Amino acid sequence: MKIHFKLKLDFMKFNETFSYNKPETSSEYNFDEVVYDHVSISIETLITKASFDISNEKKKEIISEHFKVIMETLGLDLTDDSLKGTPHRVAKMYVEEIFSGLDPVNKPKAALFENKYQYNEMLVEKNITFYSNCEHHFVPIFGKAHVAYMSSGKVIGLSKINRIVDYFARRPQVQERLTNQIGNDLKEILGTEDVAVIIDAKHLCVSSRGIKDETSSTTTSFYSGKFKNDNTKKELLHYLNS
Repeated sequence: MKIHFKLKLDFMKFNETFSYNKPETSSEYNFDEVVYDHVSISIETLITKASFDISNEKKKEIISEHFKVIMETLGLDLTDDSLKGTPHRVAKMYVEEIFSGLDPVNKPKAALFENKYQYNEMLVEKNITFYSNCEHHFVPIFGKAHVAYMSSGKVIGLSKINRIVDYFARRPQVQERLTNQIGNDLKEILGTEDVAVIIDAKHLCVSSRGIKDETSSTTTSFYSGKFKNDNTKKELLHYLNS
């Protein structure tokens, strides 16, 4: 059985419909459960085709106008010197910074190098700081990503791993999808199945609203190829905890 959602954006003059499979274990689908339990309904970030027909400047103009309406609806006086520039600042931040990962133009170009040193053990890049935003409430997710791989003959510059993490984080996200997107992209770039990604993050949609739990964090993992082996996992976790 499939459920269909129709997203209508009047200011963009188009309709976009997408669908996903309803979980067989649920007798009745509850959309609130998706939002409040932070369930991901798609492994890919769903981006409408029409968004690529709008320039970044036009996007900022549209977002600014709509954010102005939000602020006015909340009762804020936009004639105040501190507030009158906020719609433009938010729009610029959305397009150029925190959601820049929605634009494929911003995807980092990953240069590969021959593994001349014949290093055939795992390479681990740990404690990569990232900032993202929950797609359900548009509040921050932040934490550390740990990435490991084994070369199949090519190696990637270390800073490019950080940039790949940053690219997929800079979009509305759920942590499970972010973890998988980083892992699958590195598999494709490096031409190897032997990739692992572990993310530990705090969600402000949990700590600043709702249950308001300030101490919990969420850990997700992606293991592929040799990293599915228990001994290899233990070796990786040893490096991360050392």
